[in-house]
Amino acid sequence: MDKSLLLGAVTEYPSRYSPEVLHAIPRSEGRQVLGISGEPKFFGFDLWTGYELSWLDMRGKPVVAVAEISMPCDTVNLVESKSLKLYLNSLNQERYRSAQDISALLEEDIAKCVVGPVQVGIHMADSFRHRGIGTFHGICLDDLPIEVDTYLPDASLLGFASRETVVTESLYSHLLKTNCPVTGQPDWASILIRYTGWPIDREGLLRYLISFRNHQDFHEQCVERIFTEISELCAPEHLEVYARYTRRGGLDINPYRSSSNTEAPRLRMSRQ
Repeated sequence: MDKSLLLGAVTEYPSRYSPEVLHAIPRSEGRQVLGISGEPKFFGFDLWTGYELSWLDMRGKPVVAVAEISMPCDTVNLVESKSLKLYLNSLNQERYRSAQDISALLEEDIAKCVVGPVQVGIHMADSFRHRGIGTFHGICLDDLPIEVDTYLPDASLLGFASRETVVTESLYSHLLKTNCPVTGQPDWASILIRYTGWPIDREGLLRYLISFRNHQDFHEQCVERIFTEISELCAPEHLEVYARYTRRGGLDINPYRSSSNTEAPRLRMSRQ
């Protein structure tokens, strides 16, 4: 593991604007493990929500807001989560004229870190609440009466219910848990699997998702592994994998991967 990562290290919060604290993690590192080289065979994005965003207006009065930060999955790098937290908090004592100025600043700085386009939306506290709480549409797998004894990823748990009729369905679970590869802290998520193809065995799919319970990897790389293994073993005509992780350190990370250039629902789950 990269010893320069800020995760797990005792660090001081910068007192002034500090874009240099942003730390890049090459996407290629996680994809090499999956046998992915060059351009990946999927589309998608990573949507971050930053709940700890504040700055001073030109009179010195604090402003608080929520930032939604979106980057496509083909940027060269990820941004390390703790470095993003430190960066956002480095704005606390700086004066800016408007939320639009903050949005432009974040887009420029984070884009330099990830080497790719970044879109930032700034929401005031009262306007963000109108986005409400949602849930995935489809069939929840969590009440299936399964026996579970595997807590490290096991793609052999995936299989078909039948190979007679092609279906289109959305299946989801709130039982995904993965772990930070640096600190070992638990990361909790709800995950949606939406596909067209031969029907996937639902009990096997739920066991497979639960098998990530002791796995250590970054959010984005876990979702790409799930997407890749379902693609390889179940060969759907179309596949989408969307995880909504709970927040940690004032940030939530929500990776979406799809076999076509489709748009994921922008929603906030009850645990976020």
